[in-house]
Amino acid sequence: MWEAVLLTLKLAATTTLLLLMIGTPLAWWLTRTSSRAKPVIETLTAMPLVLPPTVLGFYLLLVMNPNSLLGAFWVQLTGQALTFSFSGLVVASVFYSLPFMVQPLQAAFEAVGRGPLEAAASLGAGPMDAFFNIALPMAARGYVTACVLTFAHTIGEFGVVLMVGGNIPGETRVVSIAIYEQVEALRYADAHMLSAGLVLFSFCVLLFVYSLNRRFPVRVV
Repeated sequence: MWEAVLLTLKLAATTTLLLLMIGTPLAWWLTRTSSRAKPVIETLTAMPLVLPPTVLGFYLLLVMNPNSLLGAFWVQLTGQALTFSFSGLVVASVFYSLPFMVQPLQAAFEAVGRGPLEAAASLGAGPMDAFFNIALPMAARGYVTACVLTFAHTIGEFGVVLMVGGNIPGETRVVSIAIYEQVEALRYADAHMLSAGLVLFSFCVLLFVYSLNRRFPVRVV
């Protein structure tokens, strides 16, 4: 069980770090752009919220299998298949948890408003200076919320990781898969231990997020 717990924490941490790098420029672009493509990109970003995890997992399995372009490229690059591997779980988790990173960041950037950025520009600050010295510090609460929600959501994944990774001990068997396996084997005590841990973890995460939102309400500038 501890092997599954450690693998789950590793997956959640890796996914959160990758989505920080992907979600920051995407959320910033969605906040600042007036492109007609914005609603389409927002829709695509939010689709994992409404798609059944098995549907997303099925199409990711097709895209990442060794006979596909991406899968074949990965095999040539690393010598290993992307499916039924930890790397495949990371790719699937990035897609599945994308809205949990992008949406809080987009809301935080929108709350910053244009006023502080225009004031910084009038004082000679360039776009990058204004982003790192004005927008980023003011959106700090949004970053905390996005990271916590992404980390927690990745820990709770089941359908996507089962479709893409299967149940390989030490490689793809995360906590949610381990619970399913314990229930199938009628080992309810072990399943209860893991499930109770996830329930407690989920409660603490939501309590932290709601407490943060109450203590530091958003102020639109």
